[in-house]
Amino acid sequence: MFKHFIKLEWKSFLRSASFGSNLALKIIMGLAALYFIGCFAIMGTAVFFILKKEGFEPLVTINKYLIYYVLVDLIIRYFLQKMPVTNIKPLLVLPIKRSSIVHYSLGKTIISFFNVLHAFFFIPFTIVLLVQGYGYQAILWFLGMTALIYTTNFVNILVNSKNIVFFTVLAILGGLAASQYYNVFDITTYSVGFFQGMYDTNYMFLVPIIFVATAYYFSFSYFKNRLNLDDGLAKKSDLATTENFTWLNQFGTLGTFLKNDIRLLKRNKRSRMTLIMSVVFIFYGLLFFTQSIEAYDNPAMKVFAGIFVSGGFLFTFGQFIPSWDSAYYQLMMSQNIQYREYISSKWWLMVIGTVISTVIASFYLYFGLHTYLIVVVAAIFNMGVNSHLVMLGGAFVKTPIDLTTSKQAFGDKQAFNVKTMLIAIPKMLLPMGLYALGYYLFSPNVGLIFVAGAGVLGFAFRNYVFKQIEKIYKTEKYATIAAYKQKN
Repeated sequence: MFKHFIKLEWKSFLRSASFGSNLALKIIMGLAALYFIGCFAIMGTAVFFILKKEGFEPLVTINKYLIYYVLVDLIIRYFLQKMPVTNIKPLLVLPIKRSSIVHYSLGKTIISFFNVLHAFFFIPFTIVLLVQGYGYQAILWFLGMTALIYTTNFVNILVNSKNIVFFTVLAILGGLAASQYYNVFDITTYSVGFFQGMYDTNYMFLVPIIFVATAYYFSFSYFKNRLNLDDGLAKKSDLATTENFTWLNQFGTLGTFLKNDIRLLKRNKRSRMTLIMSVVFIFYGLLFFTQSIEAYDNPAMKVFAGIFVSGGFLFTFGQFIPSWDSAYYQLMMSQNIQYREYISSKWWLMVIGTVISTVIASFYLYFGLHTYLIVVVAAIFNMGVNSHLVMLGGAFVKTPIDLTTSKQAFGDKQAFNVKTMLIAIPKMLLPMGLYALGYYLFSPNVGLIFVAGAGVLGFAFRNYVFKQIEKIYKTEKYATIAAYKQKN
């Protein structure tokens, strides 16, 4: 049965409308995977000797910080690891056991890159331990760590269904790291006993194995109980509220689109996660403006930071225009709707978001007036130039969005194609180049004028740019509709 499932998924991949972009992405992801595998393999081989040279006992030192390794792994999985997905509609009417479908879906995660990658660190490290005379207990320690990695794999599946669990884990990790940094409480003093115990005893490694079995059982039960076509259709509603936003009626059709987008941002998991990530981007500039990282301490990189600080919402929301409306895009296109009004509503929403982010980022005045001016001129560039580029790139992104999940808030792998990649290049390089040109040829203030001037020019030619973008959206209209019909 599993072999049959694999054949079905392979056919789905080959027959997908986005097969070309998916294949290109797989190649690029494969190269990136080889890079990380090489890094982990080198680190797993060399870390023993590096620690020993510095006067540390290698295994004890590694065990001391494994608690953070596991927690960070869980957080990275939450954002990046793909959840088990199987198109169940055609399967539930066939004589196939529901348990087989769930076992297959969960089994796919076992060979996930996020699990296999850890093996390239722990296997070389374990081999080094054996060579250095640590005995068979090193194998028991390895089995325990492998079980813990797979425990986080199945816990992540449950965490993704309940966002509150993820934010609780994130808060705990931040609290533990801060308390240890300020010498308030050191969790590693207690956690090292558990990880070291997997080596020192002949039975402690069984505890993680029990953990992974328990996590798999709960994951299996969770999905099996919800393996129904009508699962989640009936929802409890304690209070029904109506939000008319009547003050937007004065803007006509533009106001209607704006009201729909505001409701979307307030009511759906994915869009709310976009707002959260926009706030996170505001603090991204601290890595650049505090001079804490030497590589970031140069003029061009500060403009790079300013672009993200002011444009977090613009990028996270704008990159998926019109995918936000994929659920009802076919209906919209069957109505007498002017594309110009539709595009304008998205543009105004991104402009408003950029202005709000720039105002919130006023705390960067602490680092000097020039620092905040970098954020301001970057905002002008975002509103005048990058907003157009983001909407232009959206015309070629044909990825439907599930508004009920907060996954892939940073982006979607199917959103990759050559056109969007080429369009993305000037978003960062152009303002960095303009500022560096003015900075080195004249003065820092001239660099600011160059960046702001490009944004003002974008405003001046907005109507012309909108006409060109409208033509492209109309050209891609039917291809977009066809792509949104594909659910798998």
